[in-house]
Amino acid sequence: MDFGTIRIIAGHDLTINMRNRWIVLFTAMFGILALAISYFGLLTEAVVGFQGFARTSASLLNLVLYLVPIVSLAMSTLSCTGGREAGEILFSQPVSRTEILVGKLLGLLLSVAGSTLLGFGLAGLLIASQVGMEGLSRYLAFVGYALLLECSFLALGATVGVLGRTRARSFGYSLFVWFFFVLFYDLLAMGITFLLRERAANTFIFLSLFGNPVDLARVGSLIALGDPSIFGYAGAALVKFLGGRGQSALLLAGGLVLWIAVPLGFAARILRRQDI
Repeated sequence: MDFGTIRIIAGHDLTINMRNRWIVLFTAMFGILALAISYFGLLTEAVVGFQGFARTSASLLNLVLYLVPIVSLAMSTLSCTGGREAGEILFSQPVSRTEILVGKLLGLLLSVAGSTLLGFGLAGLLIASQVGMEGLSRYLAFVGYALLLECSFLALGATVGVLGRTRARSFGYSLFVWFFFVLFYDLLAMGITFLLRERAANTFIFLSLFGNPVDLARVGSLIALGDPSIFGYAGAALVKFLGGRGQSALLLAGGLVLWIAVPLGFAARILRRQDI
């Protein structure tokens, strides 16, 4: 691959995406969510005021696991099924389709990841000014897992966009992918465990984490946020199964990297065989 070509395509798409009002909206959304949850997170206990980074991250986790996949899928699908005329002009140039796909995704990644970092970063600065720096490393680890989850669903969105070809069909596929990984996968995994013996069921549950990027990000964030006991005996057993907290974090992050590389390679292979 010609990395100079990829850089040019990525720069072009980055410029276009930065002008997209949705990027501004996502930046504001991430920042406002972080601040609102930090300030009102203990409202049910009649307490109002900024919480520390660790509690804010734990409160944000479930929202991020729902929002980041759908945002990434939507943006990636939109990018890979953009204007037909512009696409035909680009694919008629003397560059490989893989370079075009990687360049477009890299530009999209830089814009979406930039909006995420800016939103969480500005919120983090305000939280730090109110409650201090304690727990900042946990907050940064949480944001890191959010970025890896974002990248994995951008790659999945590229695969969906290449398979769907038309925008309407691709968005339909994207909704199915979001529903499967965010809502249905855990129910399916739990259902399968009822058919297995206890030892095999426990092993299956642990290994099934690597079949879902959302679960990888969830468990990795929980491990980063505190002791394994923060999510009970099952969490402690998982950390022991994976070889300790440090090794667990590396394995889970490595699993998310695979969820970036494999769908991207699959999308590139399909694109090379398509008649455009």
